[in-house]
Amino acid sequence: MLDFNKLCREFVEYLQIEKNASPYTIKYYQEDLDIFFAFLSREGVSDLNQLDPKMIRVFLTELYDKQLSRRTVSRKISSIRSFYKFLEREAIVQSNPISHVSIPKTDKPIPTFLYMEELEKLFEVNDMTDPLGQRNQALIETLYGTGIRVSECQGLRLSDIDFTIGTMFIRGKGKKERYVPFGRFAEIALETYINEGRIELLEKAKSNTDHVFLNARGKPLTTRGIRVVLEKMVEKAAVTVHVHPHKLRHTFATHMLNEGADLRTVQELLGHENLSSTQIYTHVTKDYMRKVYMNSHPRAK
Repeated sequence: MLDFNKLCREFVEYLQIEKNASPYTIKYYQEDLDIFFAFLSREGVSDLNQLDPKMIRVFLTELYDKQLSRRTVSRKISSIRSFYKFLEREAIVQSNPISHVSIPKTDKPIPTFLYMEELEKLFEVNDMTDPLGQRNQALIETLYGTGIRVSECQGLRLSDIDFTIGTMFIRGKGKKERYVPFGRFAEIALETYINEGRIELLEKAKSNTDHVFLNARGKPLTTRGIRVVLEKMVEKAAVTVHVHPHKLRHTFATHMLNEGADLRTVQELLGHENLSSTQIYTHVTKDYMRKVYMNSHPRAK
């Protein structure tokens, strides 16, 4: 009898150790594989070599019957394809029946971003005499000033910041590393926090840490903690839009392109492997330019 749970555990270990996948990525992989394994059990499949493209099409039909979006179906097929690549590598299967199954094209949503007026309100809400206020200011200046991911921000160490040349060493997705610059506002906020507020927060902990961003107990701030911090800042600033760490990343990219940065540079700064991942922001800038034109040109309306 096929031990699906054992194979899933081995695959997750592979994702964690060799692919350096995030907890969120692993969570979705596991959910997708659970659905796939349930399908195999219903079909009486006891050998993964039994699977063929015809059976995959039956699986696809079941997914569509559940009224799932193309994006969700695409992700599930991608998860199973990665799983079979792992099985091929481990010589558990002889071929990958999903390698020739086309993934349904998805409509890429245009990312939303913040306008400077909205950002300014967030920059003004923190009490710079308070350790947590200093931390929060450094946090938002870092996220907006560099465009790094929330996981990259959470993993930032003191030794990763070089104030002499204004750069950060970032450990990105898939163990990819890059250097990103930061500007004067982020520099001031970080220096204030590191030299004052962080020292006070660290005194509350019984152990030392090299993590830059700490919680109220002096322990490393989690990615969830970063999201909560931003939510509280939004509430305090009375900003009506929803703000999350990735929205600040979208805002960074959009503002860079709006101010004339070239696509390749923004790709490097964001740590995108493919230029296509960065190109979505050109749609944002075109939309932005059209709005400016419609609101500004005397004969636009």
